[in-house]
Amino acid sequence: MNPLQPTTDLLGYRPFWAECFGVATFLPTSRQEMEALGWDSCDVIIVTGDAYVDHPSFGMAIVGRVLEAQGFRVGIIAQPDWASAEPFTVLGKPNLYFGVAAGNMDSMINRYTADKKIRHDDAYTPGNVGGKRPDRSVIVYSQRCREAYPKVPVVIGGIEASLRRIAHFDYWSEKVRRSILLDAKADMLLFGNAERALVELTHRLAKGEVIADIQDIRGTAYAISELPGDIRLIDATRLPGESVDGSSPSLPEVIKLAGIRDSRDVVALPSFEATVEDRVLYAHASRILHRETNPGNARLLAQAHGDRYVWLNPPAIPLTTREMDWVFRLPYQRVPHPSYGDAPIPAYEMIRFSVNIMRGCFGGCTFCSITEHEGRIIQSRSEESILEEIEEIRNKTPGFTGVISDLGGPTANMWRLGCNDKKIEASCRRPSCIYPGICRNLGTDQTPLVSLYRNARNLEGVKKVLIASGLRYDLAVETPEYVEELVKEHVGGYLKIAPEHTQAGPLSKMMKPGIATYRRFKTLFDKYSGEADKEQYLIPYFIAAHPGTSDEDMLQLALWLKQNGFRADQVQNFYPSPMASATAMYHSGKNPLKRVSRRSEDVEVAKGARNRRLHKAFLRYHDPKNWPLLRETLEKMGRIDLIGSGKGHLIPRAQFGVRKAGPGAFKTQHTGLPKPKGHPPDK
Repeated sequence: MNPLQPTTDLLGYRPFWAECFGVATFLPTSRQEMEALGWDSCDVIIVTGDAYVDHPSFGMAIVGRVLEAQGFRVGIIAQPDWASAEPFTVLGKPNLYFGVAAGNMDSMINRYTADKKIRHDDAYTPGNVGGKRPDRSVIVYSQRCREAYPKVPVVIGGIEASLRRIAHFDYWSEKVRRSILLDAKADMLLFGNAERALVELTHRLAKGEVIADIQDIRGTAYAISELPGDIRLIDATRLPGESVDGSSPSLPEVIKLAGIRDSRDVVALPSFEATVEDRVLYAHASRILHRETNPGNARLLAQAHGDRYVWLNPPAIPLTTREMDWVFRLPYQRVPHPSYGDAPIPAYEMIRFSVNIMRGCFGGCTFCSITEHEGRIIQSRSEESILEEIEEIRNKTPGFTGVISDLGGPTANMWRLGCNDKKIEASCRRPSCIYPGICRNLGTDQTPLVSLYRNARNLEGVKKVLIASGLRYDLAVETPEYVEELVKEHVGGYLKIAPEHTQAGPLSKMMKPGIATYRRFKTLFDKYSGEADKEQYLIPYFIAAHPGTSDEDMLQLALWLKQNGFRADQVQNFYPSPMASATAMYHSGKNPLKRVSRRSEDVEVAKGARNRRLHKAFLRYHDPKNWPLLRETLEKMGRIDLIGSGKGHLIPRAQFGVRKAGPGAFKTQHTGLPKPKGHPPDK
């Protein structure tokens, strides 16, 4: 067993024999489409919870086109009726395997709000109709694939599988669930952006290997009944300092020793059963997992689930720029499958004129799933490839008017950034390169991005290039020339950024910079907007009820919002997504960013409908519907000085029974707060 074997370039495989069929205009979704291509069967069938849009922003399109380019025949079953196995037989029996994914979003987050209310829309469905995919789609789809063809391997992947690869806290059931690998009864789980693992697995299956024997591919997980004998087991099943006999060290002592790692190191995580019974152990397991995500130094992981183990190989090696360019140059049609007719697919409408320029994020925000899924090493496309895609949009995408809606990715301004020393990068275990401050080894020069923006907007037929992806303003201020270019040329009146909070307590649990950095960026933003003679606004986003946030923290945020003239319309309550560090805080009340023990730092958590509603109400202090709850809370906090009609007050006093002319005329009135001048419209 050697999961650290040399990695094959995506372009280094000999294509499978079926490449003779050529390139499909659209990957087939029916028997009729297969027959039109001359196929008698599919080698791989992808089952997805999204509508089929042949665009590189949609996972099933990338997977399908990558495998097609390797010579395989790939079919797609998009949003099947899961009431029976019959819809899963529409393309016949796949020769190699079913590939199952929930879609671009986790199916539970797609279906439910942060308050666990059902959404009645779905941006990834024609007509924006909700309910076209089951809850826990990967599990349901996998079961139906098994029923349809019991002997065909099932391989699960995508973000839903990726974030549930070990025992994980499930917000919707408020309990720890098993690895989705076991609940789906899948043969293998691929985590992260899985092109490298997927291509190797498919070629090896095509050569006749049995999937149960393929255990050495990076970025994969599978179940085994017993641990191999040729490993060096590192015990992380107990908390630091805790052991059966009081003497043997557990992982945190071992992991800090230099030079111990080799390809046989396997870290034993606390078992599923242990994390169910002990929330502190759950936080400990979360910390260990996040420390083992760097492809350069990650160890293998094993987690017991009853009498079996979930075995996780180290993450896949990130794609090179050459490989990224190859993936994005594949023959995507860039439109939805024609079977949907004119039915709008909102997710497609949002991205059809945008270009994804990179992957990954080294920010490490604890509430975000990007790092857990895509990793913290930035994978960038070449400028040539990006400009070619813009020209393709201009020439090929219906409705293009000359405006590119976004050049971005998980973070708009991390393109081509990374560690200046590859040896340091390969050995680093920091969860963030920019928190609590920017690492001295991180390259922060964003002038190449300035050049990209200028060359993009100078292309023939391009009138405007906007930047809509999230911006790390703490990085942006390191290159004022970038901020100037962005503000003067690429902002459409409003720029959304996410300070998330103003107070040190919650910011430290989010791993976000202080509000002083926001002010530094705002100074530059206002300066360059003025120089361009443009009226432009910053729209800051904030999170309510994040772990580590007290009622006092939310009060101070509300006062900051009022003082700065912001009246938030749509606000976000913390959403505990699977595997996020902040979710471990929410569930355990412990801080996994530090060494976890019985006596380690406790984290204040707003739980329950009322507490979460209160924190959200502070963000919308101006909404009369929230005033009764806020009055009650401010009175309990001893802050009645903030109740009144003056400029220094947060909310007005209650006014009942304002009598009008005429007997019996009685109307309840509310005193509103004046909106400060010189600020953007309510958002």
